[in-house]
Order: sequence, then structure tokens, then C-alpha cells
Amino acid sequence: MIKSGIVQKVKKIPIIDLASSYQLIKNEIENVVLEVLASGSYILGSNVTLFEEELSKYIETKHVISCANGTDALILSLMALGIRQGDEIITASHSFFATSEAIALVGAKPVFIDIQENDFNIDPDKIEKLITKNTKAIIPVHLYGQPCDILKVVDIAKKHNLFVIEDCAQAVGAKLNGKTVGTFGDIGTISFFPTKNLGAFGDAGAVVTNNEELARKIKQLRFHGSLKRYVHEYIGLNSRLDEIQAAILRVKLKYLDEWNVKRQKAAAYYNELLKNVKGIIIPQVKPGCHHIFHQYTIRLQNRDLVHEKLKELGIETIIYYPIPIHLQKAFEYLNYKSGLLPVTEKICNEILSLPIYPEIKPEVQEYVVEQIRNILENS
Repeated sequence: MIKSGIVQKVKKIPIIDLASSYQLIKNEIENVVLEVLASGSYILGSNVTLFEEELSKYIETKHVISCANGTDALILSLMALGIRQGDEIITASHSFFATSEAIALVGAKPVFIDIQENDFNIDPDKIEKLITKNTKAIIPVHLYGQPCDILKVVDIAKKHNLFVIEDCAQAVGAKLNGKTVGTFGDIGTISFFPTKNLGAFGDAGAVVTNNEELARKIKQLRFHGSLKRYVHEYIGLNSRLDEIQAAILRVKLKYLDEWNVKRQKAAAYYNELLKNVKGIIIPQVKPGCHHIFHQYTIRLQNRDLVHEKLKELGIETIIYYPIPIHLQKAFEYLNYKSGLLPVTEKICNEILSLPIYPEIKPEVQEYVVEQIRNILENS
């Protein structure tokens, strides 16, 4: 029986409830922010240094270089690897636009690859046929919080002498066979956008690597190509993490594993509630994967109808992503046509992400599923 009394007291069920998360750690957050304000040190101070050290220990990587946002993390990585005009980078079309945008911004060409139906991630079996003499790197995305088949990707990259940049924007804390994503390739990139599992209170990002030389170069590139004031070895960016965001992220990092476990439990409960709902495919967790459920994403044929009906009921769901990147107007110059990436295009018409966050209550999930069931039965 659906215990929806608590739901009737609210007008809207959000996809993520950042306000509730904040209330649980309100005092800690406000204390560290006030400490930063009183310190007079606001850029690249002690909190940035300590956050980089703490995140490095958490991920088990030698180097973490923080930056302004996840997009800059990708750009800095490409710049550090010397990617330039005429180079080709293989990446998924089913991702947030920034993954491919960063490639274009350094003058390179994104080469889009299809995905696997069972995890929405890059299909490594399709990589080699896309490799040319101009291919320099692969950017696999660990989408929705589940690791991609990164071991296969890395093996192919080594075979063809290519770099691997792991886009971990949605997967901080995710693991494959006990090893944290971001540490398999040459570089990993992270976004701390507020809605991420580890989210700042504004924009923030980071690059992770075990390569000493790459770490040194990225650290320079984020600060106008300089390690020593007024001495510039490269043309770089102004992409620094500020002290307030670093202090907030230090607090939240302590809770990340706990929050990810709560997301996993919420996902498991959704699976139980939805397992017998006709017409719905629930997300799969692949063997060896520690899926952190940044999103809980189902598949269904009449997705748009369900999405709109739930919206009318005050239940927020999101379609990540309705238009694949290879069919976006911004990349018309690459001349991709509809049908070239059939799995990607199919998935874009079927996926729907349901509300999920550490504080979500079982009765809220029950109410969401009850409404989905009602919509499907009456459509």
C-alpha cells in the first residue's frame, strides 16, 4: 500500500532536493564559510590545498588540480596533452554538451561513437573502426554514476598509442573492480556543479592524474600558464577554485560515501517498486561496478507522455539528453545525419530520470511509482 500522506503535504517533488541536504550540514557549512570570509584569503589558499590533498587520498590518485568548473577541467586536460587543430578525439554523443564542446574549443574534432543499451556508456567494440591517423585521444564518459567499460577502452588506447581522458563529471566515488574512476586513464575530470553527488555551492571542478608532468602543466595552465607570478611558460586560462567553494567541498567530501550508499538504497527500492511495471526497463548495474546513481534513469516507450503527466502532478523528472550531441546545431559542420548512431538515438527517445537524492523518503518513491503506473495503465 502506498503511504503517500507525506507527499500530500508538498506541492512538488523535485528531481533533487539541495535545500534538504544543506539543512543537514548547515552549521558546518556556515562555520567554514565565515572562517574563509574572516581570513582575507579567497583564491588558491589553504582550503584549496587541503581539498586537493583530501580528494587525492579519497580517489587514490597522486595529483588533484582543482579548477573553476568541470568544462574547464576537460579543456585544461586537452591543452596539457597538446591537443590542437586537426586532431580527432573519440567520444560519446550521449553526454552533456561540455564533453564535446571542450574538444571543439581547443580546435580539435569530436568523433562521435555509439553507446551500449545496457549502461548508456561508450561501446568500446566500436572504437577501433573510428581510429585514423589524426586520432589522438578517447574521452569515455562514466554516465549517470556508472563506470563505463574503461578497461577495454584503455587497452585499445594503449594498442594505438592514444591518450584517455575519463569524464567523471557524474561519477565521483564510482568504482570498477574496487578502483575509483578517473584513475584508469591518463587524466580524469570532475565537475562539482551543485547537483552532483559531491556538489559545491556554485561552479567548481578538478583534474586528477598520476602523471607528474601532466599535473605540473595543468597547474600552470589553470593560472595563465604560470607557476611563478608574472612568469608565463604557456598560454593558459584563468580557472581557479575559490576558497569558499573549496571549504564547502571539504565538508561535503566527508559525507560522500554515506550519501552514495543512500542513493544506492533508493535506487534498489525503485527497482523493487518498478520490477513488475509493464513497459519499463530499469537501470542495470554491470558486474564489478560500484554505481553511485547520480541519476536513476529508466527506459519506456511513451516517455514524453509520462514526463508531461508527471510534471502536471508536480513530480519533476528530467530527460538526459533529448537531442544527442551529434545532431545538435552547433555541430552541423561535422555533417552527422540521423541514423548514424542508432543506439544513442533510440536511447534519447526512451530515457527518463526520476527523483533521486540521499534524503528521498521511501513514501515519496512509492508515490512517484504509483503515478507512473497510473499513467501507463490509463494511456
